[in-house]
Order: sequence, then structure tokens, then C-alpha cells
Amino acid sequence: MTTRFLVSGQVQGVGFRWYVARHARSLGLGGYARNLPDGRVEVVASGGGAEAMARLEELLRAGPAHARVERLERRDDVDEAVSSRSFDIR
Repeated sequence: MTTRFLVSGQVQGVGFRWYVARHARSLGLGGYARNLPDGRVEVVASGGGAEAMARLEELLRAGPAHARVERLERRDDVDEAVSSRSFDIR
């Protein structure tokens, strides 16, 4: 299962991608987090099962201390091949 999240709000320049990577790795998820030109952060995650993905969603909604998440979009079963062995920051 590969899931794409788009996170809006004050999510760039606050350590959001590092926060995501740390938690995704601890949940056994692979994929990546990257800043988008429009100010959002895109997170694509694979592996770990439904429980791990639900926990990642909770963590994304909370964000790190200096972030302010205003909106979270989720799309499951994304047709993108990502490694389930590593989680990268792009």
C-alpha cells in the first residue's frame, strides 16, 4: 500500500520533513517527504500496513512544535513505486 499525503499550513522551514522522516522510519515505512513550490509538504509512504499509516496520519496532523497544520489530504493506493526500505527527505 502506498499513500500520498499533502500537508498545508506553516509546514516549510519548521523541520517538518525531518519530523516526518524520523517517525516514518520508526513505523517501518519507506518513501519520502518533500517541499512543494506552493508551500505544502508532500509525503509518500509505503509499507507497514494500515495501523502504521493511520499513526503516520495522526503524526502529520500534529506536526512538530513550530508547525501549524491547517489541512491534510490523503490518497490511498497511489500508483507510484517507492522503496519500502528507506524514507528520504527530498
